[in-house]
Amino acid sequence: MVKQAVELVTDDHVVKALEKNLAIIRFDLDHKIVYVNDIFANAMGYTKDELIGVHHASLCFDDYAKSVEYEKFWRELHKGNSQQEKIERKNKSGEKVWLEATYMPVFSQDGRKVISISKVASNITKRQTSITSVVEELRQMAEGLTERADIGMERSKGLLVIIEEIAAISHNNTETLGNLQLHAESIQHIVKTIREIAAQTNLLALNAAIEAARAGEHGRGFDVVAKEVRKLSANVEKSIVEVREGVEAITTEIKNISKGTTLAQDNVGRCQQRIEVAMDDFLAIASSAAELDNQSRKVSSIV
Repeated sequence: MVKQAVELVTDDHVVKALEKNLAIIRFDLDHKIVYVNDIFANAMGYTKDELIGVHHASLCFDDYAKSVEYEKFWRELHKGNSQQEKIERKNKSGEKVWLEATYMPVFSQDGRKVISISKVASNITKRQTSITSVVEELRQMAEGLTERADIGMERSKGLLVIIEEIAAISHNNTETLGNLQLHAESIQHIVKTIREIAAQTNLLALNAAIEAARAGEHGRGFDVVAKEVRKLSANVEKSIVEVREGVEAITTEIKNISKGTTLAQDNVGRCQQRIEVAMDDFLAIASSAAELDNQSRKVSSIV
């Protein structure tokens, strides 16, 4: 079996591999482009000839090109310090292009001074756009959750105010019913007293009738009065019975209403507790939404 000759890897092989797979560009010390390969030119929407002599700032958006950070960036390169980062650049159409780039100072043969700046980069625009889209969706979701949580909290607060008003009215009704119960009991005591007086009156009328009978002719007028008193006593007794039955009916209704009011107060109390729990849940949702928004911002800054 004949062994196949192994070709030695030279610097030329490595340079060709880099040229084929990476976007490469080189600047002079005035920050103008002196060399660019097809990959970089295509990524930026230019031809290679169009880019030669173009200032680096022309590939940047104005807010960065005019910033202190931009000046510091080039100052560090002139000092011989390489820069590696994800960068945002502007293509020929004015659109964003994201690159993962490494800027490398090129030194003179003796290594004492920087004579040029080279950059190798990978186009990560699609990846960055996808990530940015996901992050933006997360932020919008967080904002939506926060908005809904705020609305839920406001509605819960309004409902809680109404429930508290109902609870206050219910409490006042309970006190009123208690007072009515006391008045009903007071009326029952009065009725009892009147009944006792009627019984005494009836007894006195009976005694008067007996005395009138003993008196004969002389007691006839007194007997008429005694009969009228007994009749009045009987009417009073009848009225007392009706009042007592009415008071007892009122007392029964008061007790029923009191039970219903007490049950309503218990339900109001449970509603208040549930609304407070719901408000706590809304607060937790709002807090989680805020944390989601913070995390999405962190992811955006990292990627």
